[in-house]
Amino acid sequence: MTQSTTATAGNPPASPTQIQSTLDSLEIVPRPRIWSILGAAAVIVIVVGAIWDIITNERFGWGTVLEYLFNPQILSGVGLTLILTVVSMTIGILLGIVLAIMRLAKNPTFSTVARGYIWFFRGTPLLVQLIFWYNIAALYPVIALGLPFGGPSIPIGEANVLITPLTAALLGLALNEAAYMAEIIRSGIQSVDEGQRDAGRAIGMTESKLMLRVVLPQAVRIVVPPTGNQVISMLKGTSLVSVLAISDLLYSAQIIYALNYQTIPLLLVACVWYLAMTSVLTAIQGRLEARYGKGFQPRRQVKAKKQKEAVA
Repeated sequence: MTQSTTATAGNPPASPTQIQSTLDSLEIVPRPRIWSILGAAAVIVIVVGAIWDIITNERFGWGTVLEYLFNPQILSGVGLTLILTVVSMTIGILLGIVLAIMRLAKNPTFSTVARGYIWFFRGTPLLVQLIFWYNIAALYPVIALGLPFGGPSIPIGEANVLITPLTAALLGLALNEAAYMAEIIRSGIQSVDEGQRDAGRAIGMTESKLMLRVVLPQAVRIVVPPTGNQVISMLKGTSLVSVLAISDLLYSAQIIYALNYQTIPLLLVACVWYLAMTSVLTAIQGRLEARYGKGFQPRRQVKAKKQKEAVA
């Protein structure tokens, strides 16, 4: 009866595609709520008041902050902090890939070793690991290569000479980061659909080629966001190497305020540089996520992007 009436009227029933297109074209405008507006106004007042208090409080020593913001010693510390971050993250990511593959291996020896590594380095504080590597000479005065169980060995050199404070910092940061990156990469690998692996095997790919050409490239989309977070955490975590008397950003600020007793202003200088560097890293992370996330955005986000591009 309904279909007959509709057909007579010349209005055939709409298809599901037409209905969905009509729903997508609708713009839902939420009604303003008085309590939401009042709450936002209260938050703005509190935030502005806090900012005004910080700016006008002379005890912060903003003049001293500006004086030392581009101090050569501070800039040198910024450079060393960036070097520690880049080198440690590079080693951590590469070692993390190896550990993730071992963790997923069918060989129980590889899997157990990877699990043990991750368990140890994630279960002990990074500061303890840094101090441990700094004092490794107490356990092994001479670094040597040789066979286990008392076999012949070839001495390389004294531990105090080979394991400098900078080397100890890199070892501690990189080995600790590898444990976290291994779990991140493992989750990314496991997120790849099993059908992709089956397709690779069907065309004769070996397991290693399948991992390098099929699985890892697809896992990047899942791995990029947490890896970006780890890079930012690593940047801030390098401040722990100050206990090893390495002239990173924090230690450089500590040396200066130990001489002029301007503790708060110099700590603010360090904070400004840390915030600047993390802001740049956050922007880079956003660009990478957008690049590797193409084709996986929800329909509404894609539509909004197209509308924005059309207006521009």
